[in-house]
Amino acid sequence: MRKKIVVPITLALVLALGFYFYDKNAKTDDTVLPPGQDYNSFTPPPPPPGTLTPPSTKPTPPPSSSTKNEVNLTVPFTSQAPHANWSEPYQNFCEEASVLMAASYVLGQSIANANDADQKLLAIKDYEMKEFGYYLDTTAAETAKILTDYYKVKQVKLLDNPTTDDIKNAVAAGKVVIVPAAGQDLDNPNFVGAGPVYHMLVVKGYTNDGKFITNDPGTRLGSNFLYKYDNLMNAIHDWVGFDRDIHEGKRVVIIVG
Repeated sequence: MRKKIVVPITLALVLALGFYFYDKNAKTDDTVLPPGQDYNSFTPPPPPPGTLTPPSTKPTPPPSSSTKNEVNLTVPFTSQAPHANWSEPYQNFCEEASVLMAASYVLGQSIANANDADQKLLAIKDYEMKEFGYYLDTTAAETAKILTDYYKVKQVKLLDNPTTDDIKNAVAAGKVVIVPAAGQDLDNPNFVGAGPVYHMLVVKGYTNDGKFITNDPGTRLGSNFLYKYDNLMNAIHDWVGFDRDIHEGKRVVIIVG
């Protein structure tokens, strides 16, 4: 009798864990998204051989959020649990999934399917174990190191105390922004319960009605998930360790591209 009782109890626990970030009555935003743009569309081809480009007499102004009303970069999406298995290590793979999505966008690579995503996430974990000795809860600086060392992405920058315009300007220039956050401060109705204490996601665009377009790996419905500017900005906090309040973490983001 004990075996017959243990099996359904175990199954119930697994299902409960699997739906930690999922919502059966998942909610979506009806905002119409702008057309997608890929990374190469922001990198003009070099001039033909022998072509001379006269030097500019004026400095190139920095990109401004006013130059584009809305942007939506075509960043490949994966949840942090590609096969909907939310046991370890996948329950803590938001950083790895964010890195995978950002690197795939910049390098022009795809995430073909769940198997492909799964293999790539586990490969990142292997790198982390060798480099850091752990994979749980990497900081912004450690996450940036995965991009530069493992994926060999050169255009990676840590930005302290970002503003809304800083993030919009980066995205308008074709860059993606990885955001570490106090996950329970995020207004995501697809999280069940309080949500994760520490979370990470990718900002890939913004709308003309005041929302960031993100790829949030903490839910199967995270592709093109919309966060209001204030909600996401107020949630930005780096990881500070298990024994400290996540809100003590500094405000920093990773600009990639």
